[in-house]
Amino acid sequence: MSSEKAKKFEEAVKTILELIGEDPSREGLVKTPHRVYKAFDHLCEGYRMDPKKVLNDALFESSNDEMVLVRDIEFYSMCEHHMLPIIGRVHVAYIPDGKVVGLSKIPRMVNIFARRLQIQEQMTEQIADAILETIQPKGVGVVVEARHMCMEMRGVEKINSTTVSSALRGLFKRDAKTREEFMSMVNAPLRPRY
Repeated sequence: MSSEKAKKFEEAVKTILELIGEDPSREGLVKTPHRVYKAFDHLCEGYRMDPKKVLNDALFESSNDEMVLVRDIEFYSMCEHHMLPIIGRVHVAYIPDGKVVGLSKIPRMVNIFARRLQIQEQMTEQIADAILETIQPKGVGVVVEARHMCMEMRGVEKINSTTVSSALRGLFKRDAKTREEFMSMVNAPLRPRY
């Protein structure tokens, strides 16, 4: 953010502190507006990035036509309704059709969408659509499992409730065996790390 935007942001944080009954000039809060600005600048950096560019930067020709799964991609985001954290894992699979993408690009692309104000359902769709449009595979499957602090810290206050969403494209939607293989791989027990 520009220095003018940073200044406006910090002033807004000071106003919020005053409105909740705090004194922004007390020792523990003097630097809080700047820290909040820096945190939000990082947490919302996905607005300044192009997920399709990240995927396009590492596309390779391949004869592989079997499922590729990147599982347990940890992420954090913030819900667009309350600006409270969403914390979870994403599982992304695709079936190549002449092209594969560098494996590290999938978690990077997930982070771009996660580092925006989000709802889980939309993020799930965005991930699937970015892969479908960029890699043009035979199919894409995305499952997101997450905890929402807007449900845990306020509202119904249900600790440890998990929301699961999915987006299926191509063979993952049309073919039951492909879908079953994907879900069994996603749900397979964790093994020791290599």
